[in-house]
Amino acid sequence: MGDNLRFGRIPITRVTPVVEDGLFPSKAIPGSDIVVGATVFREGHDQLGVSAALRDPSGTEIQRVRLKPVGMGRDRYEGLLRPSAAGRHSFVVEGWSDLYGTWHHNAEVKIAAGVDVELMLAEGAALFSRHAPDRPTNEAGVFRRAASVLSDVERPVEERLAAGESREIRTAIDRDPLRELVTVSREYPVLVEREAAGRGAWYEFFPRSEGATYDPASAEWTSGNFITAAQRLPAVADMGFDVIYLPPIHPIGRTHRKGPNNTLTAGPGDPGSPWAIGAAEGGHDAIHPDLGTFDDFDAFVSRAHELDLEVALDLALQAAPDHPWVTSHPEWFTTRVDGSIAYAENPPKKYQDIFPINFDNDPAGLSREVLRIVLLWVEHGVKIFRVDNPHTKPVAFWEWLIGKVNETHPDVVFLAEAFTRPAMMHALGRAGFQQSYTYFTWRNTKTELEEYFTEVSQETAAFFRPNFFVNTPDILTQFLQYGGPAGFKIRAVLAAMASPLWGVYAGYELCEHVARPGAEEYIDNEKFEYRPRDFKQAEAEGRSLAPFLTRLNEIRRAHPALGDLENLTIHQSTDPATLVFSKYKETSGAKDAIVVVVNLDPHSARESTISLNLEALGLDREDCNEDGTYWVDDLITGQSWQWGAHNYVRLDAHVEPAHILSVRRKP
Repeated sequence: MGDNLRFGRIPITRVTPVVEDGLFPSKAIPGSDIVVGATVFREGHDQLGVSAALRDPSGTEIQRVRLKPVGMGRDRYEGLLRPSAAGRHSFVVEGWSDLYGTWHHNAEVKIAAGVDVELMLAEGAALFSRHAPDRPTNEAGVFRRAASVLSDVERPVEERLAAGESREIRTAIDRDPLRELVTVSREYPVLVEREAAGRGAWYEFFPRSEGATYDPASAEWTSGNFITAAQRLPAVADMGFDVIYLPPIHPIGRTHRKGPNNTLTAGPGDPGSPWAIGAAEGGHDAIHPDLGTFDDFDAFVSRAHELDLEVALDLALQAAPDHPWVTSHPEWFTTRVDGSIAYAENPPKKYQDIFPINFDNDPAGLSREVLRIVLLWVEHGVKIFRVDNPHTKPVAFWEWLIGKVNETHPDVVFLAEAFTRPAMMHALGRAGFQQSYTYFTWRNTKTELEEYFTEVSQETAAFFRPNFFVNTPDILTQFLQYGGPAGFKIRAVLAAMASPLWGVYAGYELCEHVARPGAEEYIDNEKFEYRPRDFKQAEAEGRSLAPFLTRLNEIRRAHPALGDLENLTIHQSTDPATLVFSKYKETSGAKDAIVVVVNLDPHSARESTISLNLEALGLDREDCNEDGTYWVDDLITGQSWQWGAHNYVRLDAHVEPAHILSVRRKP
């Protein structure tokens, strides 16, 4: 046949996970399961085998798994590959004629019908004899004995057939199938990045608020700094967070500085928005004098590392009118007809204190400058960047920047703060952003959450890693404004259990819920003023959710199933406000299954019958009691129940609005 045929001997189509036909790599992290799938079929009735092979950056095969049929008559096969180290990997799918499966199927059917009995036994004997020399010594002996028994006409037919389907034979075949007509798909890229790219709990605070003090006599504030902020780090680490995220730490412009609650007039003591970057003291490569020096910052980063915290720094590519760039590189901005520089607008909102960057006038020069800035902070121990509004810059720029940084620093992670249209958010993921903010913040109903959880775990997981932040300085949803402490618990459970990545902004544990009238953001917003908080007093008085957040992070660390994204399964419930989902993972033979049941109504108790897909929990007959039941242990309350496929649940939002259940298996 010709060399230009598009189909191989065994047709292999619709391979996943593949991003833009392999133009971009799919994403993974060490220890995570990659769900590989393909549609594979062949002519005739001979049995078909399908497998997937994972190759390391050198092209060496490091793992091979057999894919299993999915559904009836769909010719769809799926299985799991699990990389163990970071690097640019690849995978292929293989379709092949299953010699043993074909013989065994035909033998079972024909011998049971009394058709071609001796011929079927003879073909089995020939099959094992032919392949015995290719097997390891112990398996070769098993094959030869099977061939001998199959050929022994003095033995009963049932005994002869049994020799060809013994446990030893099946074990050997499962390990290394008898393959013919092997067809290999194209090689598809998989970028395996370090764990922090796909797993982690984030905590955001403003360093200037940590340790800030107010003098009533002079009505003046003294800013917190890196030294006082470092004193808050042990509490953040004790809650089980992995990343401490800092808003911009650079000098803040004075021209058009915003006052409290985003007012247009700032008083002499108002600190301004950290996102209005740049003043006489410097720009993106400088530190605000109130926060300290580079030595102070280095000490802050070092203290964080001692506590197993990583520091994430905000990368906001914009400038205050006082930024040095405005005079040294006016071409990096948009100049209006009247000669003025255009400030940021999102009508009817106006941000007179911020000049957007224009990437079209001098893309090469601007790109070099941004790369220099990123690498400067990398030298100071920052390996994670939360990028502000990346959707307002060219996607091609981000592809270049992230690729350039990761060439020499593959451990650097970029989070896209892009609350925008799906096409742009997804393009940023393809371009290289390791994770992204999401629409989770505004998904509240059962239907909304089921649809969104399915989307991010099944449809876009190959290139889009969702970081489920429950709140931000800009976002205080109505659910949190009016949901009370139960509402805060509900959102935390959903975020921490559904996604391997989640985050909170300081004050969440205090259930801060008062919004600026007419806005979906906090009153007395910390973006524009100091906001010190007495976390210890709140916890001593029982007003803090810190113990609850701590428990959620403990559960995340203790259960491997919660570290993956694609293993989420939605289950059924009879109540429209009761959401049920699970996660399952098997590691080293140990099965870990978590079932999450959440009352989405923060104001009342809800009752429901939930129906679980036991297969999605990895439950088989050996795991259950004789009557098919099993035990679940509530990881929040410590209670236990004996459950089955259908279970009654009552959740009172004012007591505990959620069950986080670990499935207990029979010893």
